Amino acid sequence: MIYQSTKTYGHDLGFSTAFRQWRADSHCKFVHGYAMSFKLIFEATELDEKNWVVDFGSLKKLKKQLEDLFDHKLIVAQDDPEIEWFREASNKGIVDLVIFPDTGCEKFAQYVYTLTEEWLKTEGYTPRCRLASVEVKEHGANSAIYMKEQK
Repeated sequence: MIYQSTKTYGHDLGFSTAFRQWRADSHCKFVHGYAMSFKLIFEATELDEKNWVVDFGSLKKLKKQLEDLFDHKLIVAQDDPEIEWFREASNKGIVDLVIFPDTGCEKFAQYVYTLTEEWLKTEGYTPRCRLASVEVKEHGANSAIYMKEQK
């Protein structure tokens, strides 16, 4: 038997994120943004002493990390050919720049997955509890899900 619990940080929280996918041949090559949302699915084969998979109250640190990375940020890829222009804009206080290895919904889902896995270890949830998946939504029509293969 597997128990799952879900934590969603919805569009209503205002994770206003701008980014660009400089390799795109479409309008996605331009800086554009969304009120991102994140859905985390945790699972365990046994519950804790409170009968929970995860104590939702303990997620405050993780939420803060998500805010620091995605709330009112401009995210660019580290290999963006205009990286120096973005850094200059950041140095001038025009943007709050975050540099990721890659951009895009799929890569954001992978990054949040890795961040959340580390949070689970730090908070002592592992090995009892694991992260099943992370879904990142740009809006109601576009999302990406990242999950690791089960061994």
